[in-house]
Amino acid sequence: MKKRDILTPIGIGLGATMILVGIYFNSGFGGVTTFIQISSIVVVIGGLIGALMINFNMTELKLSWRIVKEVFNKSDHNLRELIQLFITLSEKARREGLLALESELEEIDDEFIKKGVYLAIDGIEPEVINDIMNAEIAAMEERHRKGRMIIEKAGEYAPSWGMIGTLIGLVLMLNNLESPETIGPSMAIALLTTFYGMVLANLVFLPMAGKLAGKTEEEVFMKQVIVEGVIGVQSGQNPKILEEKLSAFLSTEDLKQPEEVEEEEELAGETVNET
Repeated sequence: MKKRDILTPIGIGLGATMILVGIYFNSGFGGVTTFIQISSIVVVIGGLIGALMINFNMTELKLSWRIVKEVFNKSDHNLRELIQLFITLSEKARREGLLALESELEEIDDEFIKKGVYLAIDGIEPEVINDIMNAEIAAMEERHRKGRMIIEKAGEYAPSWGMIGTLIGLVLMLNNLESPETIGPSMAIALLTTFYGMVLANLVFLPMAGKLAGKTEEEVFMKQVIVEGVIGVQSGQNPKILEEKLSAFLSTEDLKQPEEVEEEEELAGETVNET
């Protein structure tokens, strides 16, 4: 079961709240209600949906909801545990042979790891294993890129449709210049569509696309570690050497032992209490 990433909804909620608070402090509750215009919302959302329907086919659009949901899920990757898994597999392979690894695969959920280990058990050459698994990584990147493109395009189109709504409002305003007292309110309403488009793009769609890109990079990184681990197990590398090799992927923070991290947290807590 995937864990929920609470930072995404908190970030969107915080951004929207700060905008509303800023409006409220400037002009009160009446100012907040001024920023709610159904006609402007219809132009931006309707135009945005129409543009996406033109840009993408039905299959891609059906996947969009699943892609959006992925933004709210947290990646559960533990590099230390992954490295330890390959050390365990390497020790067993050297002790009992590659065929003995089949029993270990029953407890592994990751299909990419299973595929790599099965290739190793089948006696495939390391170069071929590397090519096969890297081809799968490249295919995954392409799938993620296509899925992310829907969100990126939404981020591009939203401000444009906001501007289109503003132009519509300006045309209607200029067509009614005989009533000068309506120019100010009409101009405010016209500019609201640009406001909606910019908020949707910069608070929702573009940050979502950025998070999806980061998740893809993280997944590619983990899969590259898996490739190195599988090849190390297949070639019969010494577990200690394999551990040193895979530990190169660990960051300085990851290299710290759990007790070291706890000590640092305790020291940080004591420093805060002193201040």
